[in-house]
Amino acid sequence: MTYACQGTMRIRPGRRDEVVAILLSGTDGLRAAGCHLYAVGVSETDPDLVVVSELWASKEHHDASLELPETKAAIEAAMPMLTGEFTGAEARVEGGLGVDVLTGAASRP
Repeated sequence: MTYACQGTMRIRPGRRDEVVAILLSGTDGLRAAGCHLYAVGVSETDPDLVVVSELWASKEHHDASLELPETKAAIEAAMPMLTGEFTGAEARVEGGLGVDVLTGAASRP
């Protein structure tokens, strides 16, 4: 089962680019941990909002990734720049463009 999660985090004013850089710096071990997609984006209408979209082999893979040293370091570095306002949604992927649900993996070009 391919697991999807998407969330937003509110950033303290003027710190968005720093948080984005931190989030992108902690990605080294994600593929080996079962991550098929990890996308960090910024809102076009809200300068203090960051959106993270992820596809994983399973929820268990995602949860285990939170124990990776680089993930823990990225979270620790970013936390002081966050306001504590988060949203999130989880889903089981049923299909879609770029997703192969038969193998549970995001297809790659």
